[in-house]
Amino acid sequence: MKVIETRKLTKYYGKNKGIIDVDLSINEGDIYGFIGPNGAGKSTTIRILLGLISPDSGEAMVLGKDCRKYKNEILADIGYMPSEAMFYSKMRVHEILKFSAKLQKKDCTLEAQKLCERLLLDTKKKVEDLSLGNRKKVSIVCALQHKPKLYILDEPTSGLDPLIQKEFFSILMERHREGATILISSHVLSEIQRYCNSAAIIRDGKVIVSDSVEMMSKSSIRRITLHGVSIAPSIEGVLDVLNQENMPSFLFHGDMQKLISALHGLPISDMTVSEPDIEETFMHFYAKGGL
Repeated sequence: MKVIETRKLTKYYGKNKGIIDVDLSINEGDIYGFIGPNGAGKSTTIRILLGLISPDSGEAMVLGKDCRKYKNEILADIGYMPSEAMFYSKMRVHEILKFSAKLQKKDCTLEAQKLCERLLLDTKKKVEDLSLGNRKKVSIVCALQHKPKLYILDEPTSGLDPLIQKEFFSILMERHREGATILISSHVLSEIQRYCNSAAIIRDGKVIVSDSVEMMSKSSIRRITLHGVSIAPSIEGVLDVLNQENMPSFLFHGDMQKLISALHGLPISDMTVSEPDIEETFMHFYAKGGL
């Protein structure tokens, strides 16, 4: 079953483009990464999926239903976490959580209590007295306490300290094992590589690549590290160069025979050829717009 599916999804803000022809296909049980820097179109896409704004053209289906026609039904099965959490400043945390559960028409008292204990969240404090990280925790509990089928999380770990980030992902993996589908919008590429099985990269409002995280990492790009020389060879296909003392390292995309020919005669003591991590792959896709 396709939990999220979009076709040619397009949204303009006046003359400025938001997203153009965005195609996403997310299966039930996926942990899907939506990658791109601020302003790339991630939040615009998410707002359309939630029915908060309407596209200018294209289609968006969530849980098998049209986002515009069945907005309320869809939202009942979604746990949404915005990138910036905004709450009534005079309310206490436990009041916020109860109010959020009431909107879902569920009693989430026990689950909220478990989540707050795991995230070290003091429910007696007023929102105005919370740090950025603790406001983020409130947003997490609001999104998770009703145990929905689908989680849509926009930059979920910004503002969280490393220990809470680890606990947050432990909770997400538990929900995933219970059958939930998770969409994580992020620019923290290490999180995408570690936790997601599939991902899409969005650039200037357009999805430039969509594949499994494994296949993205196993692209035709290679990280070449040369030992014994202090400068990288001049050759077509060198994408970037990281000069280190007696060890130039660079990404290479091209004919390996040309590389070997270019290296002939250099005082190389050793050479390492490895697959780049997803961050390097992302930078390639983002700079070049795809392979």
